[in-house]
Amino acid sequence: MNWEQLLSLKRFGDTNKRLRKEQDETRLGFEVDYDRIIFSSEFRSLQDKTQVIPLSKTDFVHTRLTHSLEVSVVGRSLGRRVGQKLLEKHPHLQSIHGYQTHDFGAIVAAAALAHDIGNPPFGHSGEKAIGEFFKSGKGKKHKLKLGKKEFQDLCDFEGNANGFKIVTESRDGREGGLRLSYATLGAFIKYPKESLPKKPTKHIADKKYGFFQSEKDAFKDVVQELGLEKRSEKDISYARHPLAFLVEAADDICYTIIDFEDGINLGLIPEAFALEYLINLVRDKIKTKKYHALSNTEDRVSYLRALAIGALIDEAIDMFMKNEEAILAGTFSEALLDKSKYEAQINDIIKLSVEKIYQSTEVLDKEIAGYGVLNTLLETYTNAVNNCYDNTASNYDKLILKSLPKTINTNQESLYERLLNVCHYISLLSDSQAIIQYKKIKGFSI
Repeated sequence: MNWEQLLSLKRFGDTNKRLRKEQDETRLGFEVDYDRIIFSSEFRSLQDKTQVIPLSKTDFVHTRLTHSLEVSVVGRSLGRRVGQKLLEKHPHLQSIHGYQTHDFGAIVAAAALAHDIGNPPFGHSGEKAIGEFFKSGKGKKHKLKLGKKEFQDLCDFEGNANGFKIVTESRDGREGGLRLSYATLGAFIKYPKESLPKKPTKHIADKKYGFFQSEKDAFKDVVQELGLEKRSEKDISYARHPLAFLVEAADDICYTIIDFEDGINLGLIPEAFALEYLINLVRDKIKTKKYHALSNTEDRVSYLRALAIGALIDEAIDMFMKNEEAILAGTFSEALLDKSKYEAQINDIIKLSVEKIYQSTEVLDKEIAGYGVLNTLLETYTNAVNNCYDNTASNYDKLILKSLPKTINTNQESLYERLLNVCHYISLLSDSQAIIQYKKIKGFSI
């Protein structure tokens, strides 16, 4: 892979090549990507989607929206600092092609901003709820009518693939989805493969999958334009865009440190116990006098959080530059922070977060309720859509379909497309919207 291709400014539908040297510096193409994402309705709905605590009434707990904004800020720092080092290492990118340090920051910031845009209601349990409806629930009856990869898309419903659908899917008046630059799309795709084979290797790019069969052509177009390294001749599988490693690192840094911070401030993790974990991560960076002058938990945690994020940013940059050649060759197989010098401290924090936050009663109770909500929505909408297609729709089915927005196409000839579009519609609902729809269907509210 080479940086000239990887930094492509091409957008869906372009007939002429976009050259970096011809870009308007006051309205740079990569920065336009950020704007398009932040003004999209799909991004806006993240303000009411779970990050750690579902349906929290505490204004200080992170939602998917605040998490995404923070990941984007960290991603921009990572991108700019790596960009500076890359331009020093490959000066022709600047002297001949015109790329600047902030280009790298803009690409990573935009991709990081969108990294959770495809997540359904109720966090990762929402993905599992959709998948289990088809794997072991009432959606299992469709298995024999679908291709293996089509059915796997549904059984392992993936927020990353759904995000790619959101940013690339054409509909009337919106050809090419958000029409992001291909460089940003490449950085967005953390798992550039299809749903099968599942985890064929331990390579980080094989951990999940990055596109549904419905977006296969769009995916091929992107990877071919960017020149991503092919990893399989039999199935669709490619090496990551190098900047996807920075998007992943930004996400890893934020959820490791900031979810932990939420747990402390919510009282799920005792302060004295938690601060020790953070201090272990930043011991050589703490200014003792300043730290002891902080009089409350929130300020102490905030100070340590800032130091921890800074330390992990430095480490991710160091790991990227040390392994740049392997990353470009597609042979670097781990997340940047997986083998960092802070690996033990990171694992300690994540282990405590799992025990005290992600498996807390407050989280588990709401995830259980979320399963029930999504199962009801899936059963109701898939029945209505398929009955309508088969001309066996009841009056109730017809009423249900009238409640769907016109942007969701449920009259596809393909059963796979109909089922996936129902899942896609449900995934776009916020936590509160999903509950409102559930209550209407159950007759609990009018």
